[in-house]
Amino acid sequence: MGLPLAEKVIVVVGGTTGLGLSGASACVASGARVVVVGRSAESAEAAISKLGDAARCHVGDATHPSTAEKAIALARQEFGCFDGLYHVAGGSGRKFGDGPLHELSDDGIQQTLDLNLCSLMYSNRAAVRTFLEESTPGTVLNMGSVLGFSPAPKFFATHAYAAAKSGVIGFTKACAAYYARQNIRFNVVAPALVDTPMARRAVGDEAIREYIHGKQPLDGGRIGQPDDLDAAVVFLLSDGARYVTGQVLAVDGGWSVSEGM
Repeated sequence: MGLPLAEKVIVVVGGTTGLGLSGASACVASGARVVVVGRSAESAEAAISKLGDAARCHVGDATHPSTAEKAIALARQEFGCFDGLYHVAGGSGRKFGDGPLHELSDDGIQQTLDLNLCSLMYSNRAAVRTFLEESTPGTVLNMGSVLGFSPAPKFFATHAYAAAKSGVIGFTKACAAYYARQNIRFNVVAPALVDTPMARRAVGDEAIREYIHGKQPLDGGRIGQPDDLDAAVVFLLSDGARYVTGQVLAVDGGWSVSEGM
């Protein structure tokens, strides 16, 4: 049996660190060639060093509409085609003023939505336009969060972020319905707390770690690791998922079915 992503060309927006880099590494190990997008030349260089000859990198800000377009063009130029998009780029809006609704700043709203929802719409639009232009099937996998449908008010009260991740789900399902006849698939992977650079505040908080022990009870009640998502990512980008669209797969250690401590 061959590798699940053999001959596939995948663009990973937000693919130079954390969940994105782990997913890109899994794609390469599964036979794909990848273009990863990151905001800094330093992280891009480190990613290419890790990913090897099967990867290229585009340095750009995902909140700019042209960034994903340029990354897809690079994939076509370097590897001859474009088969799938994995959009991971996003992050906490706390530093901009995200928080509970009564404390939420105007900048917190705008910046958090730009980072987590608008950037994703831009990349998804670029992907679909390419698939339609080439009259080919394709797949889009978007990064969601359990906070988009399963809130945790004591420790994770970032309401603009939750709105953005809920928006990712609605947007993805709408696109999945609309483009199914063109064999363009859209799905969401939704993690809980994972040990990434974005999650340093939470990972370093003893009270949150105790909460997670009950809220994510699988495998001893631990915080997730980036590679916990990799098998799901590879599957949803592969032809093995050719009959799967409009779905939200929670890879959450049991978060969404647990009451916690």
